Order: sequence, then structure tokens, then C-alpha cells
Amino acid sequence: MTARQQAARHRRRRLGLVVGAPLALIAAGVLAYGTEFGPFGDGSRSQAAAAPAVSDDAMAQVAAMQPGWNLGNSLDAGPDETSWGQPRTTKAMLDKIRSQGFRSIRIPVTWSDHQQSAPGYAIDKAYMSRVKQVVDWALADGLYVMLNIHHDSWKWASKMPADHDTVLARYKATWTQIAGTFRNEPGRLTFESINEPTFESSDDSLKAKLLNELNTSFHDVVRKSGGNNAKRLLVLPTMVDTPDQALMDNLATTVKSLRDPRLVASVHYYGYWPFSTNLAGSTRFDAAARSDMAKVFKRAHDTFVAKGVPVVFGEYGVLGYDFGPGGVERGEMLKYFEAFGNAARTNGVTSFLWDNGAFFDRSKLRWKDAGLFRQMRSSWTTRSGTASSDLVFVPRSGAVQDRTLTLNLNGTTFKGLKAGSATLAKGRDYALSGNRLTLKAATLTRLAGDRAPGVRATLQAEFSTGVPWQIRVISNSTPVLSNATGTTGSLRIPTQFRGDLLATMESTYADGGNAGPLDWTPYQQFTKAFSPSYTGNGITLTRDFLDSLRDGARVNLTFHFWSGAKVTYHVTKSGGAVVGTTS
Repeated sequence: MTARQQAARHRRRRLGLVVGAPLALIAAGVLAYGTEFGPFGDGSRSQAAAAPAVSDDAMAQVAAMQPGWNLGNSLDAGPDETSWGQPRTTKAMLDKIRSQGFRSIRIPVTWSDHQQSAPGYAIDKAYMSRVKQVVDWALADGLYVMLNIHHDSWKWASKMPADHDTVLARYKATWTQIAGTFRNEPGRLTFESINEPTFESSDDSLKAKLLNELNTSFHDVVRKSGGNNAKRLLVLPTMVDTPDQALMDNLATTVKSLRDPRLVASVHYYGYWPFSTNLAGSTRFDAAARSDMAKVFKRAHDTFVAKGVPVVFGEYGVLGYDFGPGGVERGEMLKYFEAFGNAARTNGVTSFLWDNGAFFDRSKLRWKDAGLFRQMRSSWTTRSGTASSDLVFVPRSGAVQDRTLTLNLNGTTFKGLKAGSATLAKGRDYALSGNRLTLKAATLTRLAGDRAPGVRATLQAEFSTGVPWQIRVISNSTPVLSNATGTTGSLRIPTQFRGDLLATMESTYADGGNAGPLDWTPYQQFTKAFSPSYTGNGITLTRDFLDSLRDGARVNLTFHFWSGAKVTYHVTKSGGAVVGTTS
């Protein structure tokens, strides 16, 4: 991501690797539990009787950490761990995460709001104790733990180019205190030098030099702090944790210079940017998105894993999901997570799901979308079949036609199709030709019933391995929008969705040119520029979108729906007032 994209992501947050080991060994527990005593064996057994011992081999230890989860928007929030909408972390919460199959947890911590000024930069004792309490709960559960300094990266460390000595002194003081507090914790605790490091007003050369200085200073402080820190795994990031080749090469140079076999490289991955944020018309996990993922994993493997350096994707996910369901269409997101899990396994990478509360409900201790989590969990060990879409639309009235989907077998074999508990009959209810699955018109008509708008049935395509692919049969007719008035604060367009779902919005000026914050594409960003409310029967145009429009200029909007329907609309801003019309 660019610095601008990264800054935007930090603002949105306010509202992962282990490598190389054969999966069979991990599943069998050989790497996950190791020998009775690793290099830190004296501490691990006292924390939890069933806790895995730590391997002397960094590759094996990182492999044993797969899969991982992030406790995001909690201890990294400010000024309190509940400030960004998440409940106070409890042991029961971490117990539940462990029971879901996660073997490691990344605990992002921002120290800025709990740290005194120079010269000592003392961290508040109560806050340090709270962080230690959460770390110890996780260790007691048998989890591997990654602890870092998080948003400090842009709160003060980013000022290093202009205030080098002050930033470096604060950085060293911060890590001296963390290392001292946790020096005797078992080896299942790892330290990460800094999250998504960035530096203001710097060219690439200076950024590389400054990050190398931070990473090497971190290494020096921790290794000299004694106790188990002498051999603890240390995680070093690329600039902004971006997986570009030049940035990974810079990190590889740092790793090599430190001559320490217990170092881990870290990058983050949120997918092909247009797909991940649903902008520029990139609504599908298509060839461009798949290619981007494949290239990132290959770079990480070839630069580090193949040369014996473990890698973690310390964060992964889909940026559009930060806003909740709908930003990225669910079926396309399922395909992304299925492919990501496979790429992590085949490239020997350990990954940590970024969860700011969007995935796991920390108050109710359950997944907000259980089906999405089932797909993630399945991807840790096997592949699943998917299809070109999880949506099949039938007209609200008139004749129903056959509908054909392309199956993405992903090495599996198609086994059959079900509607609830009923098995559909091949030949009568559907046809299969190669990887093309055709749902017969008569079957769709029967499943659609009275064809009231909305989901009429959910089918399950079953495969030889993995999670069945769900196909929603939806009755719809063309959506209807109505005239509206509002202000530049927002404009709500009354909308009869009639069973349909909004995919994206195209925006151009009537006299030519793209209209909206993204002036390089007519397709604006889902949720950032516009947002549907299916229960509220409306589409809202946001302040960000309306503020960007030229005063007095007529804007043509085209709303694209997943059924294929397109509906035009027009907006004109005059001072602080906005008028929307259908003609």
C-alpha cells in the first residue's frame, strides 16, 4: 500500500509465518509439541501442562504457530483498550480463540498513551501489568504469542527523519522496558520490532536505512536483556510490512547482517487493492486478484523461506470487510480466503488473521459469520471447491431460464448438489459438463416458489474435500430509485431493492470526466463513497463523495447490481444542498 492508503486504513481502524515444515508433521503434533524441553523448556511447562515445547529450529517453531489470529483494536487502541469499540479482553475470550483451532495470537500494543516523556519514556506500570496479564493468559492456553509496538509506528516513530536521536532513544527505551518485563517468559512468546513502519518525508533509500537501524537496535536491545530473550524468536518487518520485492530484499540484507538463526521476516497482505476495497469496478476475486496473491507468496517464499528464513504474514484479510459485511461480496470473499489458506500452506508461511472485531464477536464469543470461518478453517488443511458465483437470480415474474455456473474444482471432485437435506438429481435437476454446472429452469422455478423478492433457497454443491459451496437462489426484479434531497453531509436515495444486491457505483460528469474522490476511475469505492441499507431501503452517498463533486455540475450515476441490472441516477450539488433525480 502507498502511504496515503496506509494512512486511510489507520483512520478506518478507529471506527501472517512459519515455514517449511511438512503439514503432516504439524498435524501429527511433531512440530507443534516438539520434544519435552526446547531452549526455553524451564518456563513452558509451568505456564500450561499441555503447552507445546519450543523447537530449537526457527522454521519448525514458526510452522507450529500456524494458524494465527490478531487481537486487533484492543491493546493497540487509545487511550483505553475499549476506545475503538471492542470489549475488555478476558481469559474466556482467549480460551475460545484457542478452542477454534488457532495456535498463535498476535497481540498488537500501542504504548504511546501510557508512556511518560523523556528521558526515561517510562511505561505506566498498570498498563504494562495489563499487557502482561493478557500475554500470560494466552501462554497459559498453550498459544504462541507475538507481542509488538504497534501504532507507535505512525504516532512517533515516523518522525525519525526529522528527529532521529529522540525517536531512536524512545524506541530503545520502549523495547528495553518490554524486554525486561518479559525476559523470563517461555519461548512461545515472540517479539515483533514494530508494526508497519513508515517514515515521513523520506525517499526509499533513507527509509531502508532507518528501518535497518530500528530493526538492528531492537535486536541488540532484546538480545542483551538476558533471560529467555537471548534465544527468543524476533520478528522483523519490511517497510510498512509491504511484500514488494525491493522491500523484502532490504529486509533480507538486514537479516543476513545480524547472523542470527532465530529471526523471522514479516509482511502483511490484504489482497489485490481494488478487489480488497471494492473500487475501480473490481468486484470479483478474478484473474488479477489471484495473480497478485500468487506473486506475493512466491516473492516471500523465494526471498526468505527457500533460504531458510521463516516468514509470517502478521496480518491478512480483506480491507472492505473492516466496514462489515457487504463491502466485498460474500462469495468472492470466500474464494479469497480459500485461496489464501492454500497459498500459505504450499509456500510454507504462517499467517495471522487481522480481526478488529469484524470476524469474531468478542462479547458473544462467537463468529459473526460462521460459514466464513468454516471456510477459513478448512483452508488450513485442505482445498475446497468453489464456483463462479454464489448467487443465482430468477425473475420475479415471467419465464425462468437455465442458469450455468463454472465450478472451480481446485483439485477436488464434484460429488453432488443438495437443497437443504434433499439430494438433487443429476440430469433432472441439474446438468454437469466438465466444470460447468447448469441448474435447470424447472428446478429453479420449483425452488423459487411464489418468487417473493429475496433468497428463496440455498443449494450446496458438495466436493470430495473441504466445505460445500453454497448457492443462493434469489428472486428479483429491477430495483427502483426515487428522487431525494439532502446536504453535502449525506444524501439518502430511497431504494426499492426488490431482492437485488448492489455491486458497485459508476460516477461521471454529464459534461465529461470521472466524478468522485477517485478521479482516475469512474467506479467509486464501496462504503467510502456509497453504501446500501437493505433493511433501511436506501443507498447513501457519503460526505467524502459529495464533497468531491464540482458545484453546479450534473453527475450521472450508474448503480450496478449483482443480477446484472443497471439503474441510472443523477445528482447535482449546489453549495451545501444536494438534489438527486431519476431523470
